[in-house]
Amino acid sequence: MKKYLTHICCLVLLILLVPGACNGNALNIQAFRSEQVDRLMEEGISRGLIAGGVVLVGTRRGVLFEKAYGRLSTEQSAGPMAVESLFDIASLTKVVATTPSILKLAEEGRLSLVDQVGKWLPEFSGRKDLLIWNLLTHTSGLDDFSLSSAAPMQSAIAGAAGQKPKGVVGSRFRYADINFILLGEIVRRVSGLPLDQYAAQHFYAPLGMRDTLFNPDQERALRCSSTLTGERTMMTGQVQDYLSRQLGGVAGHAGLFSSAGDLARFCMMILNQGDLEGKQVLSPRAVEQMTAPYFARGGDVVRGLGWDIASPYSAPRGTGFSETSFGHTGYSGSSLWLDPNADVFVVLLTARIDYRHPRELSRLRSDLSTIVAAQLAPQRALAELLQSVTAGR
Repeated sequence: MKKYLTHICCLVLLILLVPGACNGNALNIQAFRSEQVDRLMEEGISRGLIAGGVVLVGTRRGVLFEKAYGRLSTEQSAGPMAVESLFDIASLTKVVATTPSILKLAEEGRLSLVDQVGKWLPEFSGRKDLLIWNLLTHTSGLDDFSLSSAAPMQSAIAGAAGQKPKGVVGSRFRYADINFILLGEIVRRVSGLPLDQYAAQHFYAPLGMRDTLFNPDQERALRCSSTLTGERTMMTGQVQDYLSRQLGGVAGHAGLFSSAGDLARFCMMILNQGDLEGKQVLSPRAVEQMTAPYFARGGDVVRGLGWDIASPYSAPRGTGFSETSFGHTGYSGSSLWLDPNADVFVVLLTARIDYRHPRELSRLRSDLSTIVAAQLAPQRALAELLQSVTAGR
């Protein structure tokens, strides 16, 4: 009885504190106030950080908020940004294409996460200590390097195999694109399909992600926002990342294009334990494997398989999301962050134009998630508390 009264008191307090609770919005979380998000995005545009962007907020059940801001690029002829616009999502390729493909192959028993890399890439046959798991967690000790334009994949494999690892393999987090370049090639060798075809067949087609692809066709390229290369060259419908361009636009670390709506469907699948609208594209165990904390160094770096949990790259968590939330960023100005505990995810896609001040973009990502968490996390807490009180009657 005492516990029940405590729950009731907490419930009353939350109803008073959470906006919209008295009119029922706290339970279905349909009311999302966008004023702070609007100001945040408009400030980013006015400061010249981004030309425009799309913000999407959702839960495992659907989209709560979606809005486009600004323009597709800084060019005078650029059209307005639209929620259907496509973006070069850069390193989100790692978690939207490569990681789920590796987990799918493991789920089917076609490879193991603890396979030696040399099993699939014979050039690594002398490296018994290097496992697929190390590539997924960026604990391989490998560094990035330049590729040969004549034979980029061969030079990637040979160059990585010839490197002396930085420290003991598995002991240190060291983010490097080469890890996922190798993983993308492993997907091809194990499945017999290049990464773009494998991911499209097993994820994008069944999930209805019609605008998620490598090397956009002409029609989709017209809907793409622009990015700038390191040489300040405007790229529209072509991947910004130089290594990915060398590899033909299809690579495990970068090259994927997508829209906010498509990425929302992917996030909903993750929050629904691999299922979306009756299409089970990953097992619940595979989703748990991807998003569980696998690597910690002194308590300050925690990674999942592919996914970021707590590291120097975790700005999109902001404040308010749980310690078990996870996500990833992309150099082009993209990010995802998902919190299963709060049943919330945030998609941010931008036409980034200022690469000289990376902390400014990190702050925008962080502030966005903080705004979202401040609104939705208390509402989720209210819904869960009401459910527990009802169950305890």
